Amino acid sequence: MESNQILAPEKEEEKNQLNADDNRGEQDGEEEQQRRGECGDHENVESQTSSSLNGKEILKAIEVVERDSMAIAHSYTSLFASLRSTLSEVTSTSVDHMICFGDAAGRVQECALDAATKGNRYINSCLRLNEEMKGIDNLATQLKIIRRNVDALDSAVNRLVRFP
Repeated sequence: MESNQILAPEKEEEKNQLNADDNRGEQDGEEEQQRRGECGDHENVESQTSSSLNGKEILKAIEVVERDSMAIAHSYTSLFASLRSTLSEVTSTSVDHMICFGDAAGRVQECALDAATKGNRYINSCLRLNEEMKGIDNLATQLKIIRRNVDALDSAVNRLVRFP
């Protein structure tokens, strides 16, 4: 078991060395190709240079687009957060206003019912009074007659008292 553990790291070191050798070989091959291209084919160098410039320009353009995209995303995030906050305020304010309106409407309804009840009582009292007043004409006539009689009596008493 221990021998397997010892062998496993050795195998990994060998693999790493082989990979490093392969990478060195590839780098040497690339350097060789560049030397050949520099010495022999001038067009090949220009195409490599223009393609590397185009690649750099493309990378710069991509970076600019990425930065702009991030800025736009941040702006949208900020905008939506602001809208969410404002909508929450408006909603809570609307709810508060609706509750207040409901309370006020309830109070107005109670007052209207109270006023209607008192108004009905007043109307009923007026109707009763009107019915009672229908018989008052006879009473008024009787009072007039009594008043005349009282006046006549008063005059008679005054004559008797002044008569010496």
